[in-house]
Amino acid sequence: MHRPTSNAHEKLLRRLAEFRFQLRRFLLYSERAAAHAGVQPQQHQLLLQIAGKPSDALATIAYAAERLGLQHHSVVELVDRSVRERLIERGEDPADARRVILTVTKKGRRVLDELSTDHATELSEMGPRLAQALHGIGTTKQKTRRTTARKRTERPKQQ
Repeated sequence: MHRPTSNAHEKLLRRLAEFRFQLRRFLLYSERAAAHAGVQPQQHQLLLQIAGKPSDALATIAYAAERLGLQHHSVVELVDRSVRERLIERGEDPADARRVILTVTKKGRRVLDELSTDHATELSEMGPRLAQALHGIGTTKQKTRRTTARKRTERPKQQ
């Protein structure tokens, strides 16, 4: 049986759809910019995570896998491809020879700097739309919770 959807819930769905649309527009922009710069989108993300890691973190395969949301073996393949293209280098961890430390090469840094400047410009234009869509989700979610809670308390008890 289909339950009628509350007005607040419909508004939440519209706002979630708008946020997803705005986010996807940015991701499409990012993918196209990476291709234009001569790298795959995942290579761009790998470069970004290695170069942008916190100072107390090591850029290992495991770190990259976690940050990219990929399996270890997929990151190894991505790293292999990026090493062949001279975007990153592998190094040995002096504290643990079993661990590989990843660093961005000069070529990788040039690509990353170009992409980062372009992305910052694009985000300055898209950012307000993303923020507005995200803010709308939070306010609608609170209203939906209040409406749902009110409906629960208004229902007659069945015996």
